[in-house]
Amino acid sequence: MTAATHSTLFPQVPDSADAVLEGLDPEQREVATALHGPVCVLAGAGTGKTRAITHRIAYGVRAGVLHPSSVLAVTFTNRAAGEMRGRLRQLGAGGVQARTFHSAALRQLQYFWPKAIGGAMPRLVDRKIQLVADAAAACRIRLDRGELRDVTAEIEWSKVTQTVPADYAPAAAKAGRESPRDPAEIAQLYAAYEDVKRERSVIDFEDVLLLTVAVLQDRHDIAEQIRAQYQHFVVDEYQDVSPLQQRLLELWLGERDSLCVVGDASQTIYSFTGATPDHLLDFRTRHPGATVVKLVRDYRSTPQVVHLANGLLAQARGRAADHRLELVSQRAAGPEPVYAEYTDEPAEAEGAARRIRELVDSGVPPSEIAVLFRTNAQSETYEQALADAAVPYQLRGAERFFDRPEVRKAGIALRGAARFGGNDSLLDDVVDLPSQVRAVLSGEGWTTQPPAGSGAVRERWESLAALVNLAQDFAAARPAATLADLVAELDERANAQHAPTVQGVTLASLHSAKGLEWDVVFLVGVAEGMMPITYAKTDEQIEEERRLLYVGVTRAREHLHVSWALSRSPGGRPSRRPSRFLDGLRPGSTATAGRTAAGGAGGIERGIPGTRGSAPKRAQRVPARCRVCGRTLTDPGEMKLMRCDDCPSDMNEGLYERLREWRADQARSSGQPAFCVFTDRTLMAIAESAPDDERELARIPGVGMRKLTRYGADVLAICAGQSLAESTDHD
Repeated sequence: MTAATHSTLFPQVPDSADAVLEGLDPEQREVATALHGPVCVLAGAGTGKTRAITHRIAYGVRAGVLHPSSVLAVTFTNRAAGEMRGRLRQLGAGGVQARTFHSAALRQLQYFWPKAIGGAMPRLVDRKIQLVADAAAACRIRLDRGELRDVTAEIEWSKVTQTVPADYAPAAAKAGRESPRDPAEIAQLYAAYEDVKRERSVIDFEDVLLLTVAVLQDRHDIAEQIRAQYQHFVVDEYQDVSPLQQRLLELWLGERDSLCVVGDASQTIYSFTGATPDHLLDFRTRHPGATVVKLVRDYRSTPQVVHLANGLLAQARGRAADHRLELVSQRAAGPEPVYAEYTDEPAEAEGAARRIRELVDSGVPPSEIAVLFRTNAQSETYEQALADAAVPYQLRGAERFFDRPEVRKAGIALRGAARFGGNDSLLDDVVDLPSQVRAVLSGEGWTTQPPAGSGAVRERWESLAALVNLAQDFAAARPAATLADLVAELDERANAQHAPTVQGVTLASLHSAKGLEWDVVFLVGVAEGMMPITYAKTDEQIEEERRLLYVGVTRAREHLHVSWALSRSPGGRPSRRPSRFLDGLRPGSTATAGRTAAGGAGGIERGIPGTRGSAPKRAQRVPARCRVCGRTLTDPGEMKLMRCDDCPSDMNEGLYERLREWRADQARSSGQPAFCVFTDRTLMAIAESAPDDERELARIPGVGMRKLTRYGADVLAICAGQSLAESTDHD
């Protein structure tokens, strides 16, 4: 193994606390050295937030301020938690717990269950679908697979927002949620689901958080035991916390404020799961004494990509927009974003595939290219276009199109109709191929109009609609084709896409792309009706769609391609227009009415001293630094002197000798060893600093309040050159 390889795969662990800080920019360094909460880090896309918070933890551990086992870092995915643990090990801070909220809560619940509840802990179920199906059966309500997924999502949302079944309907209405069924039915199914779980002695993932919260609220002894273990907390992606997760965090903290949160309100794109940026935006209100650090130096994207990202948010409205961060690219200039308009969606997909083929042929690795779209149903067109261009690809965050349950089931139905269509009454009155396919798929749930709202039912419909569109295109290309010919075409496509998995171009929805980055990004389907999506009606929903596009733009390091189609299919009416979010940003467009949001520049905002709730503020340890060379001190003796042993001393020798004589007198009169009065190191520190008042004397390590009260007057008099009366009684 070469040295270069070794340094890449196994980077050298920094040899000191100060070495941990090397390479950080001023704001990242401020995060790393602000070791006591409350601290709020507002970190824009690509600004190195993970680097800042892992270096913060590592610096605290290496400087002796934080004990590894007393730190709990929480995030939202196992991948992110694993990455954090890996970085901490590389920085010499192994032993720090980095977990998801659920993982940390489950660990605590398993440990304390016998003490808090008694008996064996219920079994944790991995998936809710079957339990929801059984609950529906008990209620005599029929749900298809898509509806099961949607009802399950509503139950999950209710639990993370701490909404009980009886309150579901008003809570959903207040949140502006479009229920997949009548809200009263959802509430009934939710209640039945809870009954089924109790009968079978099982719990789900949301129960892990709910039960942990209940235990910590009811058992103060257990809460104190956990608080004694974990004294410092770091929360990543804080804009995504749910009310339930926030409550758990508050119980972990108790009355303490050693908390560092990191987030970006402009990347809040999961509100449908119960996530809310309110906790991030209200942090300074809840913690007036907080230090707020804004990271705006973008190390990921070129100035051209960053300019577009900033432009998107400049027209944003709402509370999150008021706290936007204006990114400043740290990279060299790159190409301008490319905007492309196509006549229809297949042409758009072919155009993207053609350009990707050119990039791959020029040497760009396929793994450094991504095609990002709004809905999973859009993937099929791009899968086919890339396959036709002989470009390898992989799907992320979604099943391959032909692996989706509704597509497999539709294929079976079409195959049956092709074989036995003469006996199918659905096909009696249809003659052309597209009509046959529509007739067959209507039995699988396809309708001429899409269902209201979002979720699994909508995605299922879009998958079936993609098959209908494919049949229309197939018939247009081969007018004499039969249903059997179409089935053979579908089989060939499915077989081709089941080839061995290769590392290729990433196809992903915008939601599943968060946290990732590529050299080249194609944002496709950026047209009204898709971005923002049709069912986004309220101002809040529209703004979340804008933030989703912002997330997509900021995935690109260098090359960004933005495209849209004027119609869905070839020959269709060109009624579509580019997304309103691009108005004023793409060439030839005019900006829509908007407002310039507040936020902007990076930097540090100090909190108001002494304003952190009603609890008394505890004394905080801060890293000690040598007053001569500035190096972080970890040796107790050096920390007392506030300088390195090998740094030059400016001690007043005469003062030091007078202090030693005084200390000997005190030791004799009290009958205790001299070091019990003050150690040699403390006397040296006093002689070096020659304090003028009690405040300066109290800052010297080794001079506590008790000794300050007992000896302070004498020491200050000696430092001032005054003589002491031998009869002074210090008792």
